[in-house]
Amino acid sequence: VSVVVSTEVSTNTMSVGHSHGTNTAADWIRIFISLFLLGFSIVIVMVLISTGNTKLARDVHPAAAAIIMWAGIIWMSMVEGGQCSMVGLPPIDRELYKESHPITYNICSNGHKGDNLDRYLMGRQFMVIFINFTISLAGAPLAGASVLGLPSWITKIFLDSGIAMVLTNVIIGQLTSQVNASHCMLDYINTHFMTFTYWVAAIIEVTGVMHTSYLIRYMAYWAAGKPVESNEPPKTELQNFFFFGRVFWSLAILGFALAVTLEALFKGQTALWEGVPETIGLILFFVLMSVVGLLEGMQIAFFTVAKLPKSERGDAPVAMKTCECLFKNGGRNLPGFMCGRQMTVTLCFFIIARVTTIQVEEGEDNIFGVSDPIQNFFNTGFLGAIITTILGSISWQLVASAFPIAFLSNPIVYVFLQLALALEATGICYAAWFLALIQKWIMGYQYDEVYVGTPEDRAEGKHADDPDALNNLDMGTNVIQQPVGTHELPQSFLQKFGDTDYSRRREELIQEIIRLREQERTAMNEDYRSIYRHQLKQAVEGMKALNNEEDDIRGDTTTGSRSDDDVETGGDAKSGEVYDLSYD
Repeated sequence: VSVVVSTEVSTNTMSVGHSHGTNTAADWIRIFISLFLLGFSIVIVMVLISTGNTKLARDVHPAAAAIIMWAGIIWMSMVEGGQCSMVGLPPIDRELYKESHPITYNICSNGHKGDNLDRYLMGRQFMVIFINFTISLAGAPLAGASVLGLPSWITKIFLDSGIAMVLTNVIIGQLTSQVNASHCMLDYINTHFMTFTYWVAAIIEVTGVMHTSYLIRYMAYWAAGKPVESNEPPKTELQNFFFFGRVFWSLAILGFALAVTLEALFKGQTALWEGVPETIGLILFFVLMSVVGLLEGMQIAFFTVAKLPKSERGDAPVAMKTCECLFKNGGRNLPGFMCGRQMTVTLCFFIIARVTTIQVEEGEDNIFGVSDPIQNFFNTGFLGAIITTILGSISWQLVASAFPIAFLSNPIVYVFLQLALALEATGICYAAWFLALIQKWIMGYQYDEVYVGTPEDRAEGKHADDPDALNNLDMGTNVIQQPVGTHELPQSFLQKFGDTDYSRRREELIQEIIRLREQERTAMNEDYRSIYRHQLKQAVEGMKALNNEEDDIRGDTTTGSRSDDDVETGGDAKSGEVYDLSYD
């Protein structure tokens, strides 16, 4: 069993640990560059809108387009941050925060009952894609648009590729909220803005538009020979009639959406770039949906594989190599992957929105000869959002949950993991750290342990966390979650994929302790200092566990287990090296 210590403060997107956050001069250089790119992107997007060079700005009004875009980004921040809280809080006894966070209590009372969390996540997934599509309509440039007399190469990089919109949306609308919501779950959703967001997602699920996903879930689990488990009693005949009625309704909507979108693609009546052949547009549509699906399914597969016993993980070399890369060294690559994944997925959403958004100009033949009001509805991008949600997102998550080893055995998954890590390593999204500090200060967010303590505190107070609360959860985009009140990845992940090179692991722990001591000394405030102090203590205790583990495995009975004094000085009888590792 591997004993490794995570130094991450956010396991969903970024981390306060090594090479992430606001700890070093290099971090602040990345933040400055990222802020400059973000500011530049916002300026050119707003100028683009003000000059009527986006679809909504041209067809409605520039002011309306600007309001819709920023409303979408603000709402996206609650949708993304809210999910971190909704997925992270189920193990916690709600009575612990009933008085301090009444709105959070009411939301979780409904959202964590039965299978309601799965229902919320399904409705929320459609919201994410539809909001992205709407933001694209408001801020994506029309063909041939240019602003501020910028050189053509800058225009191509920031406008034509969608990078400007992606930076604006991802940093402000997604990563900033996830950084704070990952560890301030209770405070983040203790607002009626989240109440509104939750019920919109719930209503979307009730309509049945996404119910094809349930059929895909049944098919995937049947193929895998797994039962479809539920937190609710079996459905009655009436409930089954209503459920499968919505499944067929959803299938009909999906089929119609595909027919309309493909017809528009073949007729050249979408927002696809001028000069791109319709066949290429069709290929691009399915390729990008596959990319989104891979990235959406990857973290579900990681989560599922980490819960499997070794005997069930087999010897799939590519799958194990992928998981080891993600979780090694205390899981430092996980937040990097989540950040890079977020950027890539959002960029794909914007391109898919452009490929699938129907654009029938006045005087042109309507799709299938429908009336103008119906054609105007087609032009909203709603149908493209339905296709992308079901076929490009939820379906892949469900398949990855049913076949995690097979999914991760695909070499392309490993390639995309490396690409996501490389994208995050550029530091292009580091502005989110600075904005998260500002948001935390303005909103007065507190870490969850301030209200409900650590998992150990809750266990001592007879309010132990429920370890099975998320057992039947198989959709969502940030399901790898640290326990509430901690700032480390769960050992259940790290122990699955640890190495057995004790000398190397011991040296890594020593360097980790040295680094943590320095970060504690230079921390910007007491909140961060207390985090590093706690992690330093955990690292020293991890050293003791590592030494004892090695003795047990090697059968070292001649010298016995090392003393606490040896541990706190990093004593290694086999190497003769001694380090001062005390943390008091």
